[in-house]
Amino acid sequence: MSPDLAATVRAALAEAGLPDREPAFERPRQRAHGDWSTNVAMTLAGPLGRPPREIAEEIVAAIGEATGVDAVEVAGPGFINFRLAQDAFADIVRAAVDAGEDWGRNATLAGRRVNVEFVSANPTGPIHVGHGRQAALGDAIASLLEACGAEVTREYYFNDAGQQMRKFGESVAAAMAGGQPPEDGYHGSYIAELAADLAADGPPADLQEAAYEAMLARIVATLERFGVAFDVFYGERGLHRSGAVDDAIARLREAGHAYDADGAVWLATTTFGDDKDRVLVKADGEPTYFAADCAYLLDKAGRGFDDLIYVLGSDHHGYIGRMLAVADASGVGRARVEIVIHQFVNLFRDGEVVRMSKRTGEIVTFDELIDEVGADAARYTLLRFSPDTTIDFDIAEVVRAEKENPVYYVQYSSARIAGIMRTATEQGVEPGNLAEAPLDLLAHPAEHELCRRIGRWPEVVALAAAERAPHRVARYAEDLAEGFHKFYTECQVVSDDVELTRARYWLVVAARQTLVSALGLLGVTAPERM
Repeated sequence: MSPDLAATVRAALAEAGLPDREPAFERPRQRAHGDWSTNVAMTLAGPLGRPPREIAEEIVAAIGEATGVDAVEVAGPGFINFRLAQDAFADIVRAAVDAGEDWGRNATLAGRRVNVEFVSANPTGPIHVGHGRQAALGDAIASLLEACGAEVTREYYFNDAGQQMRKFGESVAAAMAGGQPPEDGYHGSYIAELAADLAADGPPADLQEAAYEAMLARIVATLERFGVAFDVFYGERGLHRSGAVDDAIARLREAGHAYDADGAVWLATTTFGDDKDRVLVKADGEPTYFAADCAYLLDKAGRGFDDLIYVLGSDHHGYIGRMLAVADASGVGRARVEIVIHQFVNLFRDGEVVRMSKRTGEIVTFDELIDEVGADAARYTLLRFSPDTTIDFDIAEVVRAEKENPVYYVQYSSARIAGIMRTATEQGVEPGNLAEAPLDLLAHPAEHELCRRIGRWPEVVALAAAERAPHRVARYAEDLAEGFHKFYTECQVVSDDVELTRARYWLVVAARQTLVSALGLLGVTAPERM
């Protein structure tokens, strides 16, 4: 926030002899009430046993004149409202332009190492739209954490061992031999396609291995089309081969939380709040997938990450209790583990449900969705909703070139701003040095409102990162675009007034820098032409 109102209020509290408080600020619902408001006086009323409005008046009297503030007023039962001075709007423009690509970023997580695991679909088939939502969400959360200074590792964990891989290999082998996959195998048409591709160069020596590698490569290619790249791909069988699974079970047993019953080895997860104890090793001596999950958590913790974030679909809700229990039972501690759950995606076309793939006759693959709407539209649409909200994704609406289509509206704003800047250059506008630009001329209400929205960007980044909520960035981008279009409608940027043109030029530069930053954190392009 500009200026630093929190410091101003705390200095006033000290001046008035009142207890120190870290004031919280919010924007008044009505612009007539000012630019910022705090209820700090109301938080002091109870402890002091005094009317909050009386306390607020003392604070306002102690504030006196404050840099960057035009007026300070007491409102209602004890709110303190601040109205920014003209130089504060100029400061916002300068801050955005001077920061460039770093505008909105902070260092609150500097020195913190974070592992974000997401997608993690097994290489037994193509990824679908639900995986696509998780890819967008996990990647955007990672970007937000990086924007706050964290060192982030994007990780993809997959099962490359056990029954699923065996069935997958048998399914591909059957298709290669011209037969049908086993009843409990994989039956999608992609199996026959994969078998044909593998047979083209002669049957591989290890068909199961070749099939899994080919399927994983297809998944990676789809994600790359979507703009998502992982730092680490981690296969489950590495945990078994290295002895990590056995070591994890031994560690849990030594801690007193693993026990034998009914011929199996169990983990007493109910001790730590889970709804039931979980099997680590079955009666036949085969470790469970859960045992590998335990080993994997310990492996990540052992690699020195401060935070272990799992992004999972709502069908994995049951994982929350058991994984937090493992963290506590193993000594890692649940404070280091965070599980972000997202809801499903329903596909529509002009209001009609889309369940079947044109190409395969099965569930729509994510590749097919990208083919239809493009990576930008898919990412933006999947990110503009809170993770706990089910998305009704209408393909026809997402590709519509109308302002009612959010992704089109935001990208069009980016292109419009770039167009204004090109026009200014073509007409010989010389904006000059930003430090000497006459930004005090930005006095129109639409200019002030655009500045306010630009100035909100750093707080949006911090809040979206803290809440693991990329949708806040998307909604902010729409709000900023709306502010820009109002300004563009009411204020001519390039005019005969040379000084005003210079000031407005820098304002649109600040607006574009902010929009580019917002779209960048979402992994969406900010086009210069449309």
